[in-house]
Parts: sequence; C-alpha cells; structure tokens
Amino acid sequence: MKIALAQLNPTVGDFAGNVRDMLRAAEAAAQQGARLVLFPELAVCGYPPKDLIESSDFLHAAQRAADQITAASARPDMPAMLFGCPLPFEKRPGKLAKNVAILCANGEVLLEQQKMLLPFYDVFDEQRYFEPGTEQHLVELDGEVLAITVCEDAWNDKDFWPERWYENDPVDRLMHQRMPDGRAPQIILNISASPYWEGKEAIRREMLAAVARRHNVPVAMCNQVGGNDSLLFDGGSFALRCDGELAAHARTFETDLVFFDSTCDQPALVPNSEPDIAQDWQALVLGTRDYLHKTGFTQGLVGLSGGIDSALVAAIAVEALGEENVFGIGMPSEFSSGHSIDDARELASNLGIRFELLPIRPGVDAMSSVLDPVFHGTPFGLAEENLQSRLRGVLLMAVSNKFGHLVLTTGNKSEMATGYCTLYGDMAGALAVIGDVWKTRVYQLAHYANRNGIVIPENTISKPPSAELRPGQLDTDSLPPYEILDPLLQAYVERYESAEQIATAQHLDLALVERVLRLVQRSEYKRQQAAPILKITRKSFGPGRRFPLAAKFSNSNAPLPSAMSS
Repeated sequence: MKIALAQLNPTVGDFAGNVRDMLRAAEAAAQQGARLVLFPELAVCGYPPKDLIESSDFLHAAQRAADQITAASARPDMPAMLFGCPLPFEKRPGKLAKNVAILCANGEVLLEQQKMLLPFYDVFDEQRYFEPGTEQHLVELDGEVLAITVCEDAWNDKDFWPERWYENDPVDRLMHQRMPDGRAPQIILNISASPYWEGKEAIRREMLAAVARRHNVPVAMCNQVGGNDSLLFDGGSFALRCDGELAAHARTFETDLVFFDSTCDQPALVPNSEPDIAQDWQALVLGTRDYLHKTGFTQGLVGLSGGIDSALVAAIAVEALGEENVFGIGMPSEFSSGHSIDDARELASNLGIRFELLPIRPGVDAMSSVLDPVFHGTPFGLAEENLQSRLRGVLLMAVSNKFGHLVLTTGNKSEMATGYCTLYGDMAGALAVIGDVWKTRVYQLAHYANRNGIVIPENTISKPPSAELRPGQLDTDSLPPYEILDPLLQAYVERYESAEQIATAQHLDLALVERVLRLVQRSEYKRQQAAPILKITRKSFGPGRRFPLAAKFSNSNAPLPSAMSS
C-alpha cells in the first residue's frame, strides 16, 4: 500500500482552514497514487487547543469537521484518511472530550481509536481535558492490518526507556492482538503533535526504530509542524522499515507531503538531519512568523540597542517576516556608547530595515523632575536604571499602538533566569523570541546569522555585553561570566540539580552557585509576567515551568531572599 504523510501547519480553532488544507493534501496524495494519507494528532483543530476543549461549541465544530472529511473520502478520487480530532465524550463520569484518531474511507468511519496515554508533564495538560481510552482495536484497509496509535501512545516502549511513566504500553498491546482470521498487525501508524526541543528529532527516530525492530514491522509517524503560541513543532515526519532504517522523511519546520510503501523491502534512506544550531534558528524563525500571522499581525518592532540580543532578534524577525515588515528603533540614553548607536545603524542597514533614533534623555529628565520630591537626596541606583528601561518600553508600546507593529522583546534565557531584566521595561512586548536561548547560545546563533555574509556587525558580537544603564556598566558586574553561568543555570533550570550537585559536578564554589540559585528563585514572579517565550529547550520559562511565588523552599542551604527587585 502506498501511504502519504501529510505534514501540516494547522491554526488552533480554524476548522474551515484546517479541513481545507487536509483535503487539498489528500487530493495531492491521491494524484500520486497514495491509498492512505496520514495527518497529525488533532489536525482538525490544531494542537494544543487548551481550554477551548471545555467549550461544547468547539467540540461540536470538531465533530462537524470530522464528518466533512469522512464524507469527502467517498469521492472516487480521494484516498482513505487517518486524522486526529477532539470529540465529545458522552459517558459520565468522565471528561468532556476524547482525543481520537479517525480512519475513514469510502465515506465511512472504519476506526475511531481513542488516545490512552495522556501526558501531563512539562507543557502538556491532556489529563485536564481528555478522557483516556481503555481499549484499542486493529483495523483492516485493503487487506492490510493496521495498528494505529496517537502520539504518546507510542512513547512507552519498555525496551527503549530505562524508566517509564506509564504501566500500559499501547503499542505492545496492539501488536499482541489478532484479527478474527488470526492475522497480526502489519504496520504501526502514529499521528503526533510532538513539540520541538533541541535533540528531540533523533530521540523520536531512535525510539520508533526500536519499536520497528522489536515487532518486525514498518512504523510511520506523521507530526504537526508550525508554531502555536510558545510551542514549536518541527514536523520531521518519517517512515521506518522493519529493521528500523529510514524509508521516508519529511522536511523539518515546513509543511510537506512524503510517500512510502508499507512493505519491509523498500529502499533505505540516509538520515539528513540539520545541525542543532540550524534547527534552533529555523524553529525561532518559524515560531516568530506563525505567532504574528496567526494572531493577525504582519509587522514586528524591535528596540535596537547595538547589543547582540536585539541584533539576533531583528535578524530572526527579518527572515520570518521580510525586511519591509521589521522596524528598528534605537533609544540611546546618556550612558549609551557611540559604538552602540553605530552598531545599531549598521545592523539596520545590513538587514535593510527601517531605523529611527528616539533618544530617551528628555524623558528621563522629565521623569526625574516629577520624582524629585520623593527621590531628592538619594543616590543614583537601581530605580534610576530601571526608569531608563521602562521609558524605552513606553516608546516601543506607543509606536506599536500607533502603527500596529507587534513588539518583540529581546531578553535571553540567562537574563530571564537571573532576573537581569526589567518588568515593564525590556520585558514589555508581545513575544519573547529568544527567551529560551542561553546567552552563550545567542552568540552561536549570531554567528549562524552571519553564515552567508555579515548581518550582525562583528563589533556587536565581540564587545563585552552591557545594559548601559550606568557609567561603564558590564554584565559581569552583576553576573558570573556567561560561560560559567549558563552551564550552572542549565543544570538547575532544566535538570533540577541541587546547589551541591552543581558545585561538585562543575567544580564551582558553592557560595557562587547558591547566590545564582537565589537570583533564579527570587525572579520567578518576573518570568510569570513575561511575554510568551518560544520554547526550544527541554525546559523553558513558559507554561511548562510552574513554581509558586509565595513559597519558602530552597534548593540550597542558603535562605531565600525576603525582597523582590524589579
């Protein structure tokens, strides 16, 4: 059987648009001889629908869309279709909805397979919304026996994972079933909405290759692509032979339609994966483009300081939106160096974007005069530094309101982790493009941006980083060097290691580690007020990180600070 993997980029809740794209892909697949076409998990509504699942109108719209697709399968020019859809769950007690894979052909539903393993960790909330399936069934199409699974149901192989989160293995259960005539499953099909993080593509392939080898059948996985809020989906759909070798592979970070044959003797392909840095770049570009376009915007606005973070965000925005749709604004203060303004101008020229200077000195002077009755006689300090950052936020939001540009914030993950950022200042905006990018990774991405020629000025990359909010300020005045800070933060934020574990493993002074951890703990309230952050690591500062604000627990022996600073 010739099977197609239709890797699509759905918009959450756009039933008409999603169904249109699905039927067009099915028509294209049929024209190339496919008998069956796979679509991603919840392709009808887009993933993740979140609390829209709580709406009966939403679920009824999903049912109508599923009926429309099933009816279209009756056309003689259409293949069978396997797609994901949320449907009402009518039994009580139980949740309002179920997450199902629907196989339809010739105008009829052949199988409705309910997802059994509902992830409830990191960014996933499926147990909040869906009733888990309790049984599974094989299905026959054109004489072939299919074992159909939905995303997480294929992620619990006992021979691959050293520790499993679920007792049940839906794939194993399916593969031990038999048709009434005694036939065993001949292929495993999985429809997925599996978000991207660095290195995940290889893990998916290795995991399902182990499944293919253990059961000696081909395996195919069709994954969603695109950005939905902070989650990025890389696609990378693939089919594997019985020996786990690659038989078909879709592009990453693009919609695609690829084909394979369900036999075990199809030719093997050589995996052609992009390096991690290229995938991170593509993910951030796609996430920026989709966030703006799916929310109805076309133009982005970036405050250009002459530093590497804002330069990287502007470069990503230009590739995502086009140079004509990116506006850069320089907002120098009395502490801004001449080279910073020059670097910002050079960047804007290299990118071909509009650039304007809006100095903040008059605003700072005016606000200082207003505040003088309260601030009089006090030394220059954090309040005056943050006042500059907040005035810049005011200017960016004013331009955004006037012309309809969406403000892209420029803070990186290292700054977000340690609170080296200003609420309602540099954190003001609609999307945190690099909020999940460590500072050391920012430099790597900046070099990648220059892969085909100088885009980000060399001086921007080589000069010591500084917020330029006081004379001679450098980031290292407040933080350890980033080559020390980032591995420390990664161990704590992404792997939850203790201060003692980090100090021992990284040969660091325990007092330094505890100081950094206190910065992370006291800055949680800031991160919970940040713009949506495009997620590219295992653990970002987005919805997958859920820490209480009013708490007194520390991962070190040092006491938690009693004060917060903005």
